[in-house]
Amino acid sequence: MTETTQAGIADFWFDPSCPWAWMTSRWMDEVTAVRPVTVRWHVMSLAVLNEGRDLPEKYQELMKRAWGPVRVVIAAQAGHGDGIVKPLYDALGERIHLAGRTDFDAVIAEALDQVGLPASLAAAAHTDRFDEALRASHGKAIELVGDDVGTPVVAFGGVAFFGPVVTPTPHGEAAGRLWDGCVLVASTPGFYELKRSRTQGPIFD
Repeated sequence: MTETTQAGIADFWFDPSCPWAWMTSRWMDEVTAVRPVTVRWHVMSLAVLNEGRDLPEKYQELMKRAWGPVRVVIAAQAGHGDGIVKPLYDALGERIHLAGRTDFDAVIAEALDQVGLPASLAAAAHTDRFDEALRASHGKAIELVGDDVGTPVVAFGGVAFFGPVVTPTPHGEAAGRLWDGCVLVASTPGFYELKRSRTQGPIFD
């Protein structure tokens, strides 16, 4: 077993509203099927990340709406434990990304029902009650990779990286090889960035 395929725990930070984080999370599911990796799921927030930035009006509106789903996830985690984070993320993401739903209040209500959580948790979308915990979770990701990133952030074996940004989702051993490569380059001293322009949007399969 090589260093990059060693057993261990990966920490994955996501914003439920981000389509690229959704793509990467589906890849991470594939990775766990072919590599001895266990994933711990955490929230981060595009709205927090972009606070104070000069954004186009359309993106500003998206950031306002993005508060809702991530607040509900952190509220669910606070009341029902870490184990609910991934099922709730899956239920939200299936509606937001696969179905293309934009009514986040309806999406949240349906997702909570799907995973058996109280409907009352939906109220967290419109309150800052859990924002301190949300910012703390977000801050842990940023502490690892810096603020010149987006979502998701993945940490494993003492290294962390933003991304990978990939579409469509690699499956099977292809997913495992990408994981090996990400861990390898991220663990190389002095390595910071490998990037090329995106030529297509997320392909949900």
